[in-house]
Amino acid sequence: MSNYQQNLKEEKSYLENITAFIKEQLTLETEKLARRKSELIATRKDMWEDTSIDMNQYFSSEVDQPVSYASSLMQVQQYKKCLSSPYFGRFDFREEGYHHSEKIYLGLTTLIDPQTDAVYVYDWRAPICSIFYQYELGQATYTAPIGEIGGEVCLKRQYKIQASQLKYFFDSSIVIKDQILQEILSHNTSVKMKTIVETIQKEQDSIIRDIDNELLIVQGVAGSGKTSIALHRVAFLLYDGLRSTLQSNNLLILSPNELFTSYISDVLPELGEENVEQKTFGEIVTGALAERFQVEAREEQLEALIELQHERGGRLRRQSVGFKGSSIFKQLLDRLLWHYEHRLIPFGDVYYAGRVIENKHRLKSRLLNDKSGLPLAKRLQRLENSIWDKLHSLRSQRLAKIERIVQRSEGHDLEIKSFSRLLSIKETKTLRQYLQKFTKVDYWQVYTRLFNDPKLFFTLAQGLELPEGIEEIIAATEQSLQAGKIPFEDCAPLLYLKFKIEGSELFPDIKQVVIDEAQDYYPIQYEIFKLLFPEAKYTVLGDIQQTLEKKADVTLYEEIKTIFNKPKTTKLFLNKSYRSSYEINQFTKGLLDVPQDYLSFERYEEEPRVVYQETRHLLDQKIIRDIATCQDMGYQTVAIICKTFREAEEIYTRLGGQVGVRLLRREEGKVEKGVMIIPAYLAKGLEFDVVLVYGVNQENYTTEFDRKLLYISCTRAQHRLMLYYWGEKSHFLP
Repeated sequence: MSNYQQNLKEEKSYLENITAFIKEQLTLETEKLARRKSELIATRKDMWEDTSIDMNQYFSSEVDQPVSYASSLMQVQQYKKCLSSPYFGRFDFREEGYHHSEKIYLGLTTLIDPQTDAVYVYDWRAPICSIFYQYELGQATYTAPIGEIGGEVCLKRQYKIQASQLKYFFDSSIVIKDQILQEILSHNTSVKMKTIVETIQKEQDSIIRDIDNELLIVQGVAGSGKTSIALHRVAFLLYDGLRSTLQSNNLLILSPNELFTSYISDVLPELGEENVEQKTFGEIVTGALAERFQVEAREEQLEALIELQHERGGRLRRQSVGFKGSSIFKQLLDRLLWHYEHRLIPFGDVYYAGRVIENKHRLKSRLLNDKSGLPLAKRLQRLENSIWDKLHSLRSQRLAKIERIVQRSEGHDLEIKSFSRLLSIKETKTLRQYLQKFTKVDYWQVYTRLFNDPKLFFTLAQGLELPEGIEEIIAATEQSLQAGKIPFEDCAPLLYLKFKIEGSELFPDIKQVVIDEAQDYYPIQYEIFKLLFPEAKYTVLGDIQQTLEKKADVTLYEEIKTIFNKPKTTKLFLNKSYRSSYEINQFTKGLLDVPQDYLSFERYEEEPRVVYQETRHLLDQKIIRDIATCQDMGYQTVAIICKTFREAEEIYTRLGGQVGVRLLRREEGKVEKGVMIIPAYLAKGLEFDVVLVYGVNQENYTTEFDRKLLYISCTRAQHRLMLYYWGEKSHFLP
């Protein structure tokens, strides 16, 4: 028998043993689950029927039993999940000082015999499993809880297991054999992002397992797996959290939009973890401001910036967006806060019962000398509380005096005490209103004052670099704020002032924050994150080339480092793209205006096609035919990507009756199999089997803003890319 046949026999035998073990454990856990469910139902029934039951004993069991039931349910789900494919890799490791090697099998979850404690499969996140991703055959080390362990990798093997059957295996001498990647990447795109544990690359694994840095910045080209890495990193941190007490409620993912949140929602459950909280910046804005104001959505802002970019109003708004998001404007807001605290609070003398209780100069001095570090609103509240504390002993004397006055007056003989108390309450209310003129501060009034008083604006802005059209920006801002709907670019400054003035306790438990699409945020938004999550560690992932309405380069990451000011910080680069075919990657590289250190995974498919038709009607008919061809070829997700949502709606109206198509919206859409229409800015982070880019004529794609939209659209394609135009072709296209 050949070595391969012998190995195959051994591997099949091992898989059969593991499968039998899982089935056995699944049966035991299913029976245990049924028992615990019955016990839980019985306990609750007894509680309602038996009035003599000891409630302390009941509540104790009411806490313990659901926990036990949930534990069994989770175990059953894990066994079911790993039954089809219990592991995907193996390496043999001989630890230093030992003669024999140990076979280490890797899977999505640990499989351990509860009777013997023998580990049949290790969770891919276990410390020893880093060897699989980090090393070739030969010397290797990993960091265990007791310290660094060295040894030798004697064998590395990968498996294709489906429905509990071994399809094939092969030995590899590199970290992840291209054959596995080729096979996985050649499959059709899923409507949900999937796990990548079988194909994690060495540089990706380093990011996933990093626990030393407080700020981890990753710049990655389109298709380099940034989001997948971030989610696998979250899963690793939760696994590692068994030692560091990190739980799912301690992590937060900042997503670009709700559609993207839905797209990535299956990854953590597939990895055996609870989904952690996900928020968009727009949701944070809505949660903090929407009860009081009507606020514009980020997508509405982008739509306006794209539609109006050739008009003066559009260019002026882009200036306003950039300025209000900048560190310069943050400095201006800080000066405004200082000026308000030192110059604008209308302190007054406090009188009560004919006496001066507090002097306005002393009140101001106490505020300015308060070194507690509390936000302004809380320091002012402490000041007001101290005044009421002084009045406490005087109020009973004052009430007695009021009673004497009432007693001497006519008409209240039978209600002296009640009428006196009413007068006292009114007097107190008047005093409270007077005090709150200088002990309450409204972030909205502080912000609008900056734009209602241009003289104040320019006084505070001395020495700062202001945009060219600043007078028009001030006037336009005042007008829009008075109109009642807050432009999106004013939301971040308002939040900054609100949190600086009032403080923030919105996310008290968050210890780890993942920021995706980092290039889309402005410095002032990072200042807000710092206020919201002051003690958190950060993983920041972005791609400068996918920046939209602003100019950006890698200096953005230096600014992020400066803002967060974490002692342990590192910046990593991912320059290899795995999503698209080699041909599509080469095409999209040509769309950029600067040379890129950009490597393509060598998966060869059809060249992208640029299609011309004489009229829009003929173009629509050509797209319909091409969609049918792609579906006949077995492609399951086809995206028609447009420049704007308005354009997407128009195409949906024209094509909807001729071909089954869905219009994806940010607030209600989700990626499904079939044909979808979506604007470019909503497609960020998503991927599709086939991408059809609509209307790439010179009139539609001419500015640098348009170039970025076109680049984002094209980099969404995994297998096929087609671009359609009538009239003159955009000069960005080859």
